[in-house]
Amino acid sequence: MSNGMKTALLLGLLTGLLLFIGDALGGESGLYVAFAFSLLLNAGSYWFSSSIVLASYRAREVTESDSPRLFGIVRRLATQASLPMPRVYIIPQETPNAFATGRDPGHAAVAATEGILRILSDDELEAVIAHELSHVQHRDILISSVAAALAGAITILGRSAMYATMFGGGSRDRGNSGPGGGFLMIILAPIAAMLIQLAVSRSREYSADEAGAELSHRPLSLANALRKLEKASEELPMTNAGTATAHLFIVNPLRGQGFARLFSTHPPTAERIARLEQMAMGGSR
Repeated sequence: MSNGMKTALLLGLLTGLLLFIGDALGGESGLYVAFAFSLLLNAGSYWFSSSIVLASYRAREVTESDSPRLFGIVRRLATQASLPMPRVYIIPQETPNAFATGRDPGHAAVAATEGILRILSDDELEAVIAHELSHVQHRDILISSVAAALAGAITILGRSAMYATMFGGGSRDRGNSGPGGGFLMIILAPIAAMLIQLAVSRSREYSADEAGAELSHRPLSLANALRKLEKASEELPMTNAGTATAHLFIVNPLRGQGFARLFSTHPPTAERIARLEQMAMGGSR
């Protein structure tokens, strides 16, 4: 199955979960409300997600005169990838990280923290930006934004279902499955939504690593950058990062231990590094 088909299937499952909860809450009328809600969420994610996420991190748009090093790398790689020049932002944050956002290549933005500009060499920074531009080229950010919105809606509706179950609500169009089944749905539906969202994010990180390494011709530089970013993130986690946007960054800005690691928005960094090193052994520079 192609990556695009997998993503379409995962997003379809998220929408299905949303409709299922709507049906459980209000029967046929709840199903229609959930369907309308999913359409509004998809539209909102399409038009406004990039502006919202950039504002949430207080990202500042820069010109070539403001940041010639970063701007020059972005322009060179965008030209090489035959992409329109994206807007360039710097995030006032010491934790080294970066992300790309935008609904399509013509409305894309690349954001890097002040910290990443300090600790990475030119080759490593170029490899990171190539990774982010690969997300733009593959339209991954739009897909991730829609997945995040749908997963968030399912979590909200799951909480609504909890109160409906507690106070005797729910669908009267069919036999009631009882409070036990209702509470089970309340617990499992948001978890399932989160796992589907993470599957979208994780599967596309590997693709962006590979495409970014090919674009920059520097798989080892990207591997070295990931190693540095992972270590720095463990020592200095991003304090203002939220779970809804963590999947956008090249490395997970949040730190979790034990059970929380099961819900990491990124595949294991060690595995990503191993794949890039194997790619380098196969003949790439």
